[in-house]
Amino acid sequence: MSFTVRGVLNKMRTHLNPQVQYQLPVGEHLIDLNPLIGKTLTLQHTGHIYCCACGKKTKKSYSQGHCFLCMKKLASCDMCIMKPETCHFDQGTCREPEWAQTHCMVDHYVYLANTSSLKVGITRHNQIPTRWIDQGATQGLAIYQVKNRHISGLIEIELAKHIADKTNWRTLLKKEGKPLPLLEQAETLKPLLADTVTNIKQQFGKDAVTEIYHTITDIEYPVQQHPEKIISHNFDKQPLITGRLQGIKGQYLMFDTGAINIRKFTSYEVEVSA
Repeated sequence: MSFTVRGVLNKMRTHLNPQVQYQLPVGEHLIDLNPLIGKTLTLQHTGHIYCCACGKKTKKSYSQGHCFLCMKKLASCDMCIMKPETCHFDQGTCREPEWAQTHCMVDHYVYLANTSSLKVGITRHNQIPTRWIDQGATQGLAIYQVKNRHISGLIEIELAKHIADKTNWRTLLKKEGKPLPLLEQAETLKPLLADTVTNIKQQFGKDAVTEIYHTITDIEYPVQQHPEKIISHNFDKQPLITGRLQGIKGQYLMFDTGAINIRKFTSYEVEVSA
């Protein structure tokens, strides 16, 4: 199979069936990536970047694909997205209250995941298992359902006092992590949150937090070979990336020449050929 397409990059689309299946959006094109593993793939950045929100050309990408003006005005780029415990919706200062109603003021899950190690995270109720796949987790387990993003952040920061809330992406790509007893980990961690959960229910209502016991989701990635040494590709420093595609994990393409985080380069115009 050979092809050449040109367009603006977006984060890879995924579905679990049973191994993760990947598609790379390049403008209007969708490239099925799994069949390309083991083959030579080339990505050439044209030097152009177009804001994923307004479509205008920008010299630099902010907040994964936005121009500076959109980054400053959109709620999806606000600091409270990264730190949901700082949500200021109830203060009437949200940049886009209507957007927040559909993205933040909806049910969220607090979860445990096995990425490079045990970690805690949060996600909207309709983003499982997509969120786990995007992080490169090999296991995921939802442990709380809460009624908005702010509350999920309050629980996450408490859990982060005991386990990691970030992923070591280099370790993630170097090897396949060993399975972890997530159910047992959850049983150990939940008592440590008893006071926090009680306070949240007193402040936001008894239905603000619900313990859940979903089964563990196991995730397998299409990886032919893990890299022995991690080299990071960067379009800003190296517009031409080519090599044998060895595997895909999270939002990373792993070549025999290095790895690239596709999500980081959302809105970059590229020419892709195989």
